[in-house]
Amino acid sequence: MDIRLLKARLAAGFMLGALPVLSWLGHAQEPSPGLKQAESDYRAGVAALSRHDLNAALADFEKVVHLAPAAEQGHSALGAILLRLGRTSEAIRELEKALAITPSDRSAQLNLAFAYEQSGEARKALPWFAKLEAASRLEKSALPPYIFASYSRALAATQQFPAAISNMKLAVAGDPQNAEWQDELGSLYAQRQDWADATKAFTAALQLSPDSAMVHLHLGITLQAGQQPGALDELKKASQLAPQNAAIALQLGQALANAGQDAQAIPVLRHALELDPALAAAAYQLGLALQRSNQLPEAVPLLQKALAADPDNGQVLTNLGMALCQAQQAKDAVPILQRAVARMPDDATAHQNLAAAYIQLSQFDDAVAQLRTAVEISPNAAQLHYNLGLAFKMQDDAANAIPELERAEKLDASASEPPYALGVLYLQAGRYADAERELNLSLKLRPENGEGWAMLGSVDNNLNKLPEAAAALKEAIRQLPQQADPHLTLASVLVKQNDPAGAAAERKKGAALMHTNMNRQQAEVACNSGNSLLKSGKVEDAIVDFRSALSYDPDYAEAHRGLSKGLEQQGKLAESTVERQKAEALEKVRQ
Repeated sequence: MDIRLLKARLAAGFMLGALPVLSWLGHAQEPSPGLKQAESDYRAGVAALSRHDLNAALADFEKVVHLAPAAEQGHSALGAILLRLGRTSEAIRELEKALAITPSDRSAQLNLAFAYEQSGEARKALPWFAKLEAASRLEKSALPPYIFASYSRALAATQQFPAAISNMKLAVAGDPQNAEWQDELGSLYAQRQDWADATKAFTAALQLSPDSAMVHLHLGITLQAGQQPGALDELKKASQLAPQNAAIALQLGQALANAGQDAQAIPVLRHALELDPALAAAAYQLGLALQRSNQLPEAVPLLQKALAADPDNGQVLTNLGMALCQAQQAKDAVPILQRAVARMPDDATAHQNLAAAYIQLSQFDDAVAQLRTAVEISPNAAQLHYNLGLAFKMQDDAANAIPELERAEKLDASASEPPYALGVLYLQAGRYADAERELNLSLKLRPENGEGWAMLGSVDNNLNKLPEAAAALKEAIRQLPQQADPHLTLASVLVKQNDPAGAAAERKKGAALMHTNMNRQQAEVACNSGNSLLKSGKVEDAIVDFRSALSYDPDYAEAHRGLSKGLEQQGKLAESTVERQKAEALEKVRQ
């Protein structure tokens, strides 16, 4: 959860402390002309302020300070106006001068506290707020709610959340119709991960301001963090109310992605990035969603953009590296994943992903080293033991592969892959009884595995368990109707069962499939050649190859499609149309 979106915002405005009353003219001695002018300018400034003419008031109070630099009231008034105009650094300078002259000026104290809080110098603001609070208690008078709100923000900025919450609650109690303060109270609870109270505060804020996109956003994020229903609805409402807000679009897109709705998340995240092309978080989240959706050509540049914005982010490095692997660019992935491992040496996933890149490059020793490290980090992770077992298997190291696969099987009894891999290794080692046990276990967990049934049939045949072998092979044939080997193995089983006619029929089917598969392979080679020639502009030669492909397999749709394109380029539109229709019909049947 991005708690930064829940941090309290500065109030849009604030109430100034009362301007100080003039006192430097209350002397028996006749004032100088300069002081008389200062008095006139001061009163003019007060009048301008009453008309909300801040610029005129500013000019008047600047004259006062120039004419009477030792008069605290001028500095205090000028500081107050500068603060109202947002010129906080200048305001602080004037207010500090005022308090140096008259430390007890309550107006200057209050405005200086506001100025420090708004300028990000919360620690300097806190003593002044505390002094105001102490004086209020001594005088048994309540502070106005806006002071509690500002005090709360200063406390929150210094991570003093319990006290910040107490002060914001006082502000809310003093002005229960203020939706913004309810929202800020919810934000404070959220930063404490008090999701229940945060939800109550945001809900109260929405009752006061139902069309506030930001409050809907905050409530949505809070519900999501607290794993409560309704989060997506709130984020969608926020997006509807503020469709041009990139931060809201980002949060909605990320929430959709987290809910497994990548198809819905992708357009939302694209919109966020269109609104703010520099928003690296949107690029990253969109890249991840596209990566999960196997849209790698678009995902990789987005992940690279996210990495450029945060070059030392181990998670971004890891995901970019894996995307490159998925795009069969393992050579480019390795240095990225090596950086991820360097940034996160105790992250098992980073080592695992680097191992995957090494495997793609057939660097099995390097892969094994990374997976050993990953297993040391997470010794009870079944997937890591399984991956390490497979890496050993790729090295033809059954002695080390089998213990790892057995460990994976014990750690996750619901996974079909470890027993299947063990079954293959046991079969290769001639341990048929062990192979039969593991393959049966794997197929119970994942029955839709035609290769597994074919393998089990072969194992049972070797164990002379003929009915079991026949049943397994028939299931393999059902799942893999285009493969010849299960028919041929079943033929050998039927021979043992004294069924020569059945065996002959299966051999015939197997031989026919072998012939068909061989023709299909030859058709694929010829069609690939035709496509290459067509791209090179050698249309006549390409047509020869497409026709050759169809001579091997008349039902090869891609060859019909390629021949259609070649004939079209020769201007033979009628023949081209016929071939295209044949391709479309074959593709429709295949679907």
